[in-house]
Amino acid sequence: MKIVAWVILGVLGISLLALLYYLVVGEILFRFALGKKNLKQKKRDKQIKKKAEEYNIDLDWWKVVDFQKVNIQNEETTLVGHYLNQHSGRSVILVHGYCGDYQEMQPYAKYFYTHGYNVLCVENRAHGESGGECVGMGYLDRLDVIKWIEYLNSKKVTDIVLFGISMGAVAVCCAAGEELPLNVKCVVADSPFESTVAQIGYVIKKYKVFGKVMLKHLLCYAKHTKKIDLMQWNTIRCIQNIKLPTLYIHGKADRYVSPKSSLKLYNSTPSNLRELYLVDGAEHIKCYKVAGNMYEKKINMFFNKYKVFK
Repeated sequence: MKIVAWVILGVLGISLLALLYYLVVGEILFRFALGKKNLKQKKRDKQIKKKAEEYNIDLDWWKVVDFQKVNIQNEETTLVGHYLNQHSGRSVILVHGYCGDYQEMQPYAKYFYTHGYNVLCVENRAHGESGGECVGMGYLDRLDVIKWIEYLNSKKVTDIVLFGISMGAVAVCCAAGEELPLNVKCVVADSPFESTVAQIGYVIKKYKVFGKVMLKHLLCYAKHTKKIDLMQWNTIRCIQNIKLPTLYIHGKADRYVSPKSSLKLYNSTPSNLRELYLVDGAEHIKCYKVAGNMYEKKINMFFNKYKVFK
């Protein structure tokens, strides 16, 4: 009887340890990958200054242009945006990437600003000053983009362009797969990924078998503990119903998001609604920096081809 008791206790002990391991490691992985990125102000400033040097971002520009901080409410929390109203008939919504900041959108904001657009730079959920406990990886952010479209339409704007980089590119692509107001005219997606699972797998592929085990652990933990099915966070599936002209842009030297992702998204988009621009020598979200005027020219050619503004 004593042996049976010890066996039972041993099995229970191992089971409890296994459960503890599952929960602790799962929570660590979840927070690392999808936990909120609302950094303290000093750390945010340090991070964006580092990016400014790498991506040629003019942080002083934000101080001289009259952006107004605005708040909206989604179903879960408060979202923050920065809006420049030039009383134009054209508006653009700019969406930043993973662990990013609205300020990193300065080169794109300046381009649209100088071309007379109303400019709305948003802060994604669980980033910056926006609320939220879980990063949306573009899939959940699509719902927030729709809320921002509603905000602009409350200002009686006419034509709207959706523009995003990296995770923000996924957000605008996924939003375009939903039913949108007719005044949303097109999408420009710079360096999007094909799905959340594929992207995480691509980033951790250097860890080989260990990386695959951790990914499976994260998927299981998120689904059963957080009630989040990451397999559903799929950009390609979202764009199956896309009705907007979409320009995919990607750097051929991108080692963070595979250029093949944009190619897959391009091939999944109706042939009468798609354009693809690959930039030689450009690393992740450095296409504008590398291509310069040609980047702007490609966007203008895209607008003209699809008669975005009539």
